[in-house]
Amino acid sequence: MTGQDWIEKDFYAALGVPKDADDAAIKKAYRKLARTYHPDQNQGDAKAEAKFKEIGEAYAVLSDAEQRQQYDAIRAMAGGGARFSAGAGGPAGGAGGFEDIFGGMFGGGGGGGGGGRVRYSTQSGGGGGFEDILGSMFGGGGGAQTGFRPNAGYQRPQPGADVQSSATLGFRPAVEGSTVNVTTEGRTITARIPAGVRDGQKIRLRGKGRPGVAGGAPGDLVITVHVTPHPVFSVDEKHNLRLTVPVTFAEAALGATIEVPTLDGKPVKVKVPAGTPSGRTLRVKGKGVKTAKATGDLLVTIQVVVPQKLSKAAKEAVEALAAATDGESDVRSDLFGRAAE
Repeated sequence: MTGQDWIEKDFYAALGVPKDADDAAIKKAYRKLARTYHPDQNQGDAKAEAKFKEIGEAYAVLSDAEQRQQYDAIRAMAGGGARFSAGAGGPAGGAGGFEDIFGGMFGGGGGGGGGGRVRYSTQSGGGGGFEDILGSMFGGGGGAQTGFRPNAGYQRPQPGADVQSSATLGFRPAVEGSTVNVTTEGRTITARIPAGVRDGQKIRLRGKGRPGVAGGAPGDLVITVHVTPHPVFSVDEKHNLRLTVPVTFAEAALGATIEVPTLDGKPVKVKVPAGTPSGRTLRVKGKGVKTAKATGDLLVTIQVVVPQKLSKAAKEAVEALAAATDGESDVRSDLFGRAAE
């Protein structure tokens, strides 16, 4: 970064802090902005990436007492960001130009006449360039080869890396929410797993990854959650609790009211309409997974169970039913037509 960059860029405005902000306020503002414009949160967003670099550049200067003092002095001399004239042949009219500022500091006469003014050139040929002058003012040494390097020897803030880990939960703790201890890179971190987490879901803990470099924001801890299956229940992406309930042929054909289990142990009654086929799903409102944002439903899938063995009386009853319904409908009437499509 050149001396001219310092003149043109308002680092206080970049961080959104006043010029008299203390170190704590500057650090707090930087961390907040770094989280907002972090590349991981804005993938493919060129404007966010440029903003992230801008606030990192500003923090690198303002967080260092010596660099901040130099920056404030240069900005004060430049009137808060005016560009200096480009050389001895620059405009002569108007006060407050490069020559007037440095002429006053080093004994040169002001005014519009050329005889008493001290002029400095920003051209690259020979010594006495703009950056060399500023370098000598703030201990940077003379000579055109040295130049003025405001951030020489200082590392740009870099965000810390994310850390990957995993945790295994039982079905019920995953549905109800739980706290787990995760050990990674020699550290044990207590993590709160929200209610309704699903198998394979990732939980991100902000600022729990590797520390940043030179004041950069720390990375995140990303936990992949593995949920052990339940013998009866499952959860879908909408936080609905699902289960399959067997019913008899008579219950499905004639209709019935049955009891089904819930996760809290209190059974609920579900009405099975007459003529319910196997595979139909019935819904019980508000009996699913409860999360901070919503509550799912209980989805009951009906499975009609065909008896493996029939008594003589039962067999005669089924045969009578078959005879009574023979010819009423052909359950496979459109099967071959649909198969030919």
